[in-house]
Order: sequence, then structure tokens, then C-alpha cells
Amino acid sequence: MACGSFNYSFFANSVGKEMCEKRKTGNIAKVATCSLAVQGNTSTTAKPVVEVPADQNSTFINLGRSSTKRRFETHRCQETIEEIIGNGKFGRFGGKFVPETLITCLNMLEAEFRSVLHDVQFQAELATALRDYVGRETPLYYAQRLTEHYKSKSCSGEGPEIYLKREDLNHGGAHKMNNAIAQAMIARRMGRTRVVAATGAGQHGVATAAACAKLSLECTVFMGTKDIEKQSSNVLLMKLLGAQVKSVAGNFKDATSEAFRNWVNDLETSYYLTGTVVGPHPCPSMVREFQSVIGKETRKQALEKWGGEPDVLVACVGSGSNALGLFHEFIDDEDVRLIGVEGAGIGLDSGHHSATLTRGEVGVYHGAMSYLLQDHEGQIVGPHSIGVGLEYPGVSPELSFLKDSGRAEFHTATDQEALDAYRLLCRLEGIFPALEACHALAFLDKLCPTLRSGTKVVVNCSGRGDKDAAIVFNSKLT
Repeated sequence: MACGSFNYSFFANSVGKEMCEKRKTGNIAKVATCSLAVQGNTSTTAKPVVEVPADQNSTFINLGRSSTKRRFETHRCQETIEEIIGNGKFGRFGGKFVPETLITCLNMLEAEFRSVLHDVQFQAELATALRDYVGRETPLYYAQRLTEHYKSKSCSGEGPEIYLKREDLNHGGAHKMNNAIAQAMIARRMGRTRVVAATGAGQHGVATAAACAKLSLECTVFMGTKDIEKQSSNVLLMKLLGAQVKSVAGNFKDATSEAFRNWVNDLETSYYLTGTVVGPHPCPSMVREFQSVIGKETRKQALEKWGGEPDVLVACVGSGSNALGLFHEFIDDEDVRLIGVEGAGIGLDSGHHSATLTRGEVGVYHGAMSYLLQDHEGQIVGPHSIGVGLEYPGVSPELSFLKDSGRAEFHTATDQEALDAYRLLCRLEGIFPALEACHALAFLDKLCPTLRSGTKVVVNCSGRGDKDAAIVFNSKLT
């Protein structure tokens, strides 16, 4: 069945608080109404949305207390397609909050996703692309001088062993290529000739443009005007790769809305290549699945290096793709601590931050229910972070579930702390990390003093920081 074309203003505001009242009736948490604004009709139509069981767990996150080693052998290695994709629900989070006209397109995408997961030829082609084009596997690097730095700050001279998962060494300079090449292959398989994407820091835009160039697909990337100014080097790369870069007033959230709008006006030939684990089902599950190679490699490499699992995993969190890529493999391993670090901006009390899980409240945005940055009327509040890739007012439904379940913990790092972490890693290891990843690195200052000697900590270095060098060098923060 073909998708119909229509004009659609894609969730400019959240459905939260007063707009999306929750009431308990037995075991059901009900969402009252969802306002969907359709272009050409100045009024908004109230549509009922799905009732979500308040205590429903994800169909593919098992937090049982069986042996972690046994869980890995019988669950993670033999995950079924249904467990990978699930039904789009993570407890009360996730879902498919979109107009009925778009349901058909999303169902077609889900069917294609299910198909490629057991298509031997597709999986072989993807494995070859990840190895020969993306450059996987990426190293699990022992940061010896960084480790010694934190040990020297300890009264006992002891502390954890710090490893970096070097996603910055991927082609394109970030973890984004893991997902971009896979989805571009799906777009080609579906017969689409044009790919539409949105980008913040530009890393997803570069990855998408590169994947489209390789697969002979047209590429249009939407990017906020503020981000274009900050990330001009990535804009040049996208254009050199043949992409059309379209400026959108605002930042990443605005670019995302505009990219989605552009896609739904050309559903027959275009494919919306989402770069992160947000949006309506199946988008979060797709991106997480293609990013899960990070955690799978980490498990294998940890076993090779020290014969066991990591004790602590740390990743920055904007909307959540690099964090889930690292975490997902270890969700059932209860002894592995999962730590996400959000952008505190210039301070949590300043109102200028991107700490969605730390300070947000539940609502619906861009087609799914999750934690959001919103005001008392349920309107979206603009995020801020010196790492522009963290500037998104929502977050992964799956991470939202992991927060509520207590399986993962979430903390913050300020702009200043991220800048300090950038300079520190440059001086000690000769590695320049993306400012987004620097938020995870910055949290080591608080984390390391609390850990026993010999604890194995893996930090996801999600991207390369040459794009941020001028920002760091010229920063007036002290």
C-alpha cells in the first residue's frame, strides 16, 4: 500500500501536563487528548490517543534477577526479532502518536525493518560496510595517563581503570555512521531515491551525506541556523559530499520538525533517516539496534582485555543514541552500572540546560511519549548546551524507562566542565573528543573518587572534537 501525501505540522508543541492529563483508572494511565495541527486548517483537532498500561514493561527489556552470565548466553545472543523491535512501548513511554495517515508509512517501515533483520544478504552487506567502510571494530582504548591522573588525585593513590570506546575513529568522526549506513541501505531497498535528515552538531548530517553518496541517493539535510554558525566545518563536508543543506530558524529540534514536514510531503520517493532514538515507533528501536554494535563490541573486547565485563559504563545523553548503543547489550547484566550524563549548560537553575531526564517531565513530542523539557503549560522549553548535539528537548523513550525503573542513573555536567574535560584529554592522551562526549568524560571528576581500585570504567567517546576546537580554544569560560 502506498503512503498518501499530506501537509502536516509535526508536533510543534509537546502534549504534556495540562494538554495531556493523566488519570488512573485501575491499572490504566490514560492520556486525555492530543492536539494535532494540520496545515490548511487553523483549528486543532482533538484526537484520543492510546491507553498505556501504567505498569507495562518493555517487551524486550528484561530486568529479571537470573544469572547475568546465563542471561547473556540465552537472551542477548539469541534475541528474537520480536524482542529487538517490540511493540514500541517501554513501560508508559514510546508509542506512535501520529496522524492516522502516517500510520501506514510507519507500518511499512517497521515491516521492512523486520525483514532486514533476518535477511542474510542484507546482514552480510551491512557487516561488510561496517568493517570496510565505517572502519569497525573501534578500539577499546586504555587511557593510561587519564587513569593515572585520577589515581594521583586520590588520597590512597588508587582508583579505577579508565577505557575509552573510540567511536570517534569511525568514518565520519562519530557513532552516527553505524546507523546512517544501515538506514540508507534500507532506503535503497525500499526503492526510495531521496533521503531527508536533520542534524544538530552536524555529525549525523555528515554520516547521512556520506552514506547517500556511497549508495547514489539524493540527500537533503536540515540544520538550525545557530548550529550552522557553530559547526561550519561539518556544513562544508556535507556540501562536498553532495548534500543539500537547508537552514532552519532555531536549532536541532526545529530542524527535526522541518525535516519531518519535508518528508511527509514526498512520501513516495523520500526516506526520513532519523539519527537518534526518538520519534514514533519503530524509529527508536531501529536506531538503537543499529547502534547496539557499540555495546556488543565492548563486551567482546572487555572479555579479551581483562576476562570479564566492564563495571561501569558512562555515556553522554542528548536524545540518547550513543548511550543506548553502549548500554543496551548490558541491560540484563545487573552488576554493570549504567550512567548517562546530560548537559547542565550554564547551570540547572539557570534554565539554560539540556538536562531532560534530570529536570524534565513526561509528555509527548515528535510522535512519542518520554521525558521533555517543558513549561507549566506543557510547551517545549528550548534546550542549551555547549555540545550542540545535546540540544534536544526530549529523550529516548527507552532511556526514560531505564530512569524510572532505576536500571540506569543520570547525572549532569556543565559547559565549563565539558570544556575542561576536552582540554584534559587533549593534554593527557592526545585525543580530541567531541564536546558532547566531554560531558561523559567530565563526570569522571565526580565518579572516580567513589570507585574502588581496579574498577573497570568504559566511557563512550562518541565523536571526534576537531569540529569543536575553535569553540574550546576561543572560549571565555574560565
